[in-house]
Amino acid sequence: MENTIDNSYIVGTFFASFLGFVLLSVLRRRTSNSISHSKKITSGNNTTARNRSDPTRGEFRPRLGSADADVIIVGAGVSGAALAYTLGKDGRKVRVIERDLSEPDRIVGELLQPGGYLKLIELGLEDCVEDIDAQRILGYALFKDGKSTRLPYPLEKFHSDVSGRSFHNGRFVQKMREKAATLPKVTLEQGTVTSLLEDEGTIRGVQYKTKSGDVVKAFAPLTIVCDGCFSNLRRSLCKPQVDVPSCFVGLVLENCELPYPNHGHVILADPSPILFYPISGTEVRCLVDIPGQKLPALANGDMAKYMKTNVAPQVPAELHDAFVAAIDKGNIRTMPNMSMPTAPVPTRGALLLGDAFNMRHPLTGGGMTVALSDIVVLQHLLKPLRDFTDADSLPKYLESFHTLRKPVASTINTLAGALYKVFCASPDEAMKEMREACFDYLRLGGGCATGPIGLLSGLNPNPVSLVFHFFAVAVYGVGRLLLPIPSPKRLWIGVRLILGASGIIIPIIKGEGVRQMFFPATVPAYYRNKVSQ
Repeated sequence: MENTIDNSYIVGTFFASFLGFVLLSVLRRRTSNSISHSKKITSGNNTTARNRSDPTRGEFRPRLGSADADVIIVGAGVSGAALAYTLGKDGRKVRVIERDLSEPDRIVGELLQPGGYLKLIELGLEDCVEDIDAQRILGYALFKDGKSTRLPYPLEKFHSDVSGRSFHNGRFVQKMREKAATLPKVTLEQGTVTSLLEDEGTIRGVQYKTKSGDVVKAFAPLTIVCDGCFSNLRRSLCKPQVDVPSCFVGLVLENCELPYPNHGHVILADPSPILFYPISGTEVRCLVDIPGQKLPALANGDMAKYMKTNVAPQVPAELHDAFVAAIDKGNIRTMPNMSMPTAPVPTRGALLLGDAFNMRHPLTGGGMTVALSDIVVLQHLLKPLRDFTDADSLPKYLESFHTLRKPVASTINTLAGALYKVFCASPDEAMKEMREACFDYLRLGGGCATGPIGLLSGLNPNPVSLVFHFFAVAVYGVGRLLLPIPSPKRLWIGVRLILGASGIIIPIIKGEGVRQMFFPATVPAYYRNKVSQ
């Protein structure tokens, strides 16, 4: 669908670059405060003891040479299964302990962005999206007030096979588990890890309950916790600050055609976005975002009534009947949308990964891209180590991981948080203008579309580009307000729009870490992985 916008509005976007660099200068001056804060966190390590136990209490501690594996991985979801295959392929002896090895049934983790697919190729796992009826995703379609625009991924420079993929999460996870299990040095077993085993400040392994109910201890020089968004072990290894801004209500629409085939669909609805994307050749996933944590009750029919009364009128006409039919079918699922910046507590012998470690709002579908990117970083870091029993070297490599992952992960995290706040309806006039400006900015096409969609897709996760385009949208919105003739009221709304945009993105960036996100080369740990290479 072709859309045209008055080109005079584009002029305002050129002011955004200056605004972006001013922002970076302000943020950099605040970096010293962030450093002192991180030192306080590190000094508090000894107070974090929950979910840890002493492996030597009442028994002789085995020497590291008699460990059960090189690595113990807790959890075999997307992160755990991909990591098990990656380390096993590198010759490491890997022991994976997963609470439930049956096929997962989730309503999230179903859309892999092109940037994540490239990481899947790099890890040798691209065949895991084959034979599961995965659908190619070529971009997004954005809908607002009866208008729509198509935003294709910038895939011109890539092989024809590169695109996004959407699928049933459980099928994808099972394929990765099966592939990991084919490696001779990888063992998957079902069990519930109840605690990490600690001795003199070092994690030596885990204690877990087997499927038959036996309590077992397993030892390894490195334990990697990937037990998901509801992790019961993360408090031992980080200082979690989990926020739940909204919940998803999930449906599966059957035998219907999307307005734009092979695209994710985002409807800028009231009060917050609605998502549609294919998960098989005959099924379309619908995720309705509801702000806050209090949802209409499912059991008494309040949820179905809410969906038909408040949501259905805002669904595109092509999907309306299938949407109502899915509600009537009754298989309505809910899921809290959590975000959590990284706040690791450096601990010898252990590392957090995946949603147990870092979460962002799932609106942009960036979670699996971040997880797979983290695994690529970790793989490159650990390759120079012959084994993981060197108690002095291993912690330094793990510290480098937290720095090296930041530019990519923080860009995707910041985009998700900022975009969600912009896409939500607001009674504030300035935020209404910001939302409208964002929609029309993307409709301009050219760099105004390929830049943001390159960030969203994970193909160009550049933090400077993120800041530039975010404030370009804000300045573009101000330009719309001031043309053709400015008025005091419109000028005041424009000022509030810029302040509101700053109030959205700056706290998110501060939470991610300014220095690590924009200036990782200034962090000493950035170079430690090069010493042994």
